[in-house]
Amino acid sequence: MATIISRTVNHLRYVNRSLVRSRLPISSPPLAESLQNRHLPLLQQSLAIYQRCLLSTTTNTAENEGNAESKTSENANSDNSGDGNKSGESHESNNAGKSVRGGPVSWLSFLLLVATGAGIVLYYDKEKRQHIEEIFKASKEVKQGPSVGKAAIGGPFNLINHDGKRVTEKDFLGKWTLLYFGFTHCPDICPDELQKLAAAIDKIKEKGGIEIVPLFISVDPERDTVEQVREYVKEFHPKLIGLTGSSDEIRSVARAYRVYYMKTLEEDSDYLVDHSIVMYLMSPKMEFVKFFGKNNDVDSLAEGITKEIKQYKKK
Repeated sequence: MATIISRTVNHLRYVNRSLVRSRLPISSPPLAESLQNRHLPLLQQSLAIYQRCLLSTTTNTAENEGNAESKTSENANSDNSGDGNKSGESHESNNAGKSVRGGPVSWLSFLLLVATGAGIVLYYDKEKRQHIEEIFKASKEVKQGPSVGKAAIGGPFNLINHDGKRVTEKDFLGKWTLLYFGFTHCPDICPDELQKLAAAIDKIKEKGGIEIVPLFISVDPERDTVEQVREYVKEFHPKLIGLTGSSDEIRSVARAYRVYYMKTLEEDSDYLVDHSIVMYLMSPKMEFVKFFGKNNDVDSLAEGITKEIKQYKKK
């Protein structure tokens, strides 16, 4: 039992240190910062619970061990009234020690620690998913129309393309544009989405003769230099334009397009970036038309974009 408690204590101390490190400031957009600030009190309260449980478990273990040693000492110094009496007292002392060590206090503390830790992880993950869903719902609530207005997605930006030239949203006026936010070190999701994007715009051009400009905007300005982005976009489509910039510039465009992104905890010198997996269809006026999520395949993406363009032209 002592070994189990010791291992649990060490594990929770590691969780404690991880929670403290997670409170260090990182470069993230306002949505990520609000998510962190929103749950900081919860994390602090849970941390306090961990510390109290750790103290309680350690104290109970120490008391149990002290009681066992005290009883053993008393048995050793008692009257030598006979080997039978000695043996009986020693046996009773050992049984008493086992009863205390195996008592419910230590197990309750252990179960409380496990339940609290699991609850924090599940709650935080649920809240993050809900926050991203709210972003998607916000884009659905407002559609373009004479009495409704325009969706609050999109806006001015000033970034650097993969050729090292400064570009703004004005450089894409007069063209249909499909935007995707990601990062070049993404292991699987970004490559899959960009391959889907490339196949869809080729299919739209082949069937409907509609030209669409594909854009890739990095959410990892620390590592995604102009050279890195240039080599990356060449792997997917010859017309794919890669954009990057400073941390402030990326934060600004992410805010304009309601894109969530957050750098994960670093392991050695490598890290990943958690981000929204969405493609944004922008009109020739660089106004938001519709977003397409990860659930679309090449065919549904191509059909959805074609449908939106046709409806737009009828207005």
